[in-house]
Parts: sequence; structure tokens; C-alpha cells
Amino acid sequence: MNTIPNFCAIDFGTSNSAVAIPESADRGAGMHLVELEAGQRTMPTAVFYFAEGPHDADGPPRAFGRAAVAAYVEGHDGRLMRSMKSILGSPLIEQTTDVGGGRGAKYSDIVAGYLKRLRRLAGDPARAVLGRPVFFVDGEPERDAAAQHQLEACARAVGFREVEFQYEPIAAAFDFEQQATREQVVLVADIGGGTSDFSVVRVGPERMHRLARRDDILASHGVHIAGTDFDRHIELAGLLPEFGYRSTGPSGRELPSGIYFDLATWHLINTCYAPLRVAEWRGMKSWFSDIRQHARLMTVLEERLGHELAARAEGAKIAVSGGADTTVDLSHVEPGLVLPLSERLAVDALRADLDRIISTAHETVALAGLKPGQVDALYFTGGSTGLRLLVDGMAAGFPAAARVSGDRFASVATGLGLHAQRLFAGASAA
Repeated sequence: MNTIPNFCAIDFGTSNSAVAIPESADRGAGMHLVELEAGQRTMPTAVFYFAEGPHDADGPPRAFGRAAVAAYVEGHDGRLMRSMKSILGSPLIEQTTDVGGGRGAKYSDIVAGYLKRLRRLAGDPARAVLGRPVFFVDGEPERDAAAQHQLEACARAVGFREVEFQYEPIAAAFDFEQQATREQVVLVADIGGGTSDFSVVRVGPERMHRLARRDDILASHGVHIAGTDFDRHIELAGLLPEFGYRSTGPSGRELPSGIYFDLATWHLINTCYAPLRVAEWRGMKSWFSDIRQHARLMTVLEERLGHELAARAEGAKIAVSGGADTTVDLSHVEPGLVLPLSERLAVDALRADLDRIISTAHETVALAGLKPGQVDALYFTGGSTGLRLLVDGMAAGFPAAARVSGDRFASVATGLGLHAQRLFAGASAA
């Protein structure tokens, strides 16, 4: 019997990814999540390009997932790539970027290389269901369609012959449905690293085995605001003022802010290290009223500490997500530099984004022709639903709905696996 799975489901996330495959090649077998790293069913969506080492059949020497992050933290010469999903739909996808050691790589090849790693760990199947956000790009249908086309092209480039897509929050609804004991209307909130997506779905034990579920999907909506935006706002509000952000120089003018916004945006951090840009800011010492702030900024630029600074901001966000104040250790920039970060500062920094996300949830319910009281359950999934401020704020708008938390990192992959099984289980092995 052929035990190689002929299909899989991939949750290619902004921050983390997961893959589901059949339990066996037997028709009707269940699905399970692949162990992508030792003891881990999810893997950070990260690639580290080593500046040194020979190419192999797959291209430049690379590490993926936690190994990629570890290579960066350990100080290996090279470039860490994260949040690759945010490139989809932008002109950057066909551009070449420096990955160290005089090497360049197209962003599309970076995405494809990561998908190839996932496909290999899944057993090299030929068919796949890929999750997608409700909107890759807000308010621009042509760019949104282009993003899906680009992701499909990357998937086909690494060997997938048949590629289907499903909205990520709908996949999460399929996962929720496995525990449903009666017919319900559920609002799925899938809030990850790059997007906050919502779907209103009718679920129930008598519906779950149907392949055609279009009539059960009452509305889908989303906004391109999520965890990486939270991280950026925390970094700008809580960390970068100590490096000169929004400071006023001796001339009475505020310092240019572009360098700070780029330092707080993962895929733009490396642009801050361009020699001409570093030289420009080195020559701007006299623009700073506090020369310590200039010294800290130059340490970040000259020692390429931008990604580490962003990681400290992300860690601070997680620390305050439960409602407690924290501190951020930046002694790697300046000995003894430890910054306080209060929950109140975090709330103020994130308020506009949280309000927009909660508003989008209510817009989704309205698109379904329902009132908040007609929603039976809220199903939370995605890494950013660990943020108490967000979950509590959303639940307050739907007081009659049961509040259910799924696996923050695996619910979408599980639901995509269920969808893939319904689509492909009867197909012959590749």
C-alpha cells in the first residue's frame, strides 16, 4: 500500500506555519499535523540566509523556522527573513534583495523556498489546500487577487500540481465545528501576525460532512492589522523614543522619523543598514539634543541590531498581554539600559488598531444580515488572540455569545486539513 500522502493542507502564516496531512493513504483516513521541528507542530515563518557556504540543489545555504531565528540570535553572518507573507501583492515580490555574502534572492524565491521546506516535511505531495486571509491587501481587489496568484505560482514552482485556497477563518470554523453539538452561528476571529480575519459561519454536526458549504458562509471580512502592527506600535511608543524617535533637536525641529518607522517594520529593517544611510545618520549627531540617543541609534545601525530590537518589542507585547507591566532589557545596546513598559502605555499605543479590529468584527456580522445577539459563539484563533485587551474588548460587544478559544497556532491548519480531506481524499495517489 502506498503510504505517501498525495495531498496536504498548509497554513502559511505571517508569523508561524503549520501543515496537515492524511493519517495514511487510505481513503477516508483522518488528518494530523506534521511535526515540523522537534516536538513542534508549528514552525516560525522564518528563513536565515547564511553569508557563507556553498549552494546546494535547493539554492543558497539556509536555515528555517526556529533554527533560522537561532542562527540570527547566535550572530551568524547572514540575513533573517520574516513576515514574508506581507510581501504578497506588492511590487517587492519580483525584486531581488541582498541576503548576505554578495548574494541576492528574489522575494518570490524566498517564499517558494519556505513552501518547498513545508512540502518536503509533508512527504512531497502533489496537491495542496493553502489558507489565505480574507484580504491580503485591504481595499485593493486587483492587488489582493495578485497576491493569491503569486502565492499559487510559488506553490506550483516547488512541485504542487493542484492548488486550492480556503479562507483562514472559514478553516477555523471547520475546526470549531468538530465540537459543535447543535447548529450554531459562529463568528470566527482569526487574528494572526499580518491580518485580522472574520467569518460568520453556520456550523453543526449535520453540516460538517458536506463538501459544498457556500450557503453556510454568511459573511467574510478582514483588515490588514494584526500582531506585527502591534509589535511596531509597541516599539515606536515604548522603545524608540530612547533612540531619538519624536525627539526635538537643538534647532527646535523634530528629528526625521523615517528611520524609526523602518526599524519597526520587519521587512524594511535591512534597508536601515545601507552604508549611505548609516553615514547620513552618523553625521547627524548635532541634530540630537541628547547625544546618548544618537549613540544608541548608531549602535543599532552599525551593529545591525534592528531585528533584535523588534524581537524585544514583540516580547514586551506578550509580557503585557495578560495585563501586567513589564521591563525591556536593552543592555545589548547600552550597558544597563532597561526600559519600563506599562500596560497603560501599551493600551494607548494599540487603541486605534484594537478599535479598528473590533469594528471589523461588527461589520462582518452586519454583512451577514445579523445583529450581535444572533451570534451563538465567538471562536478565537491566531497568535494575537493571546492579547487579553483585544479578546475582552471583542467579547464585550457580543455578550450573549459563548466565548471559545481554539488552538491559537493550529486551528486554521486543522480546519484546512479537514477541507483538504473532503476535496482530495477520493483522488488517486500522485
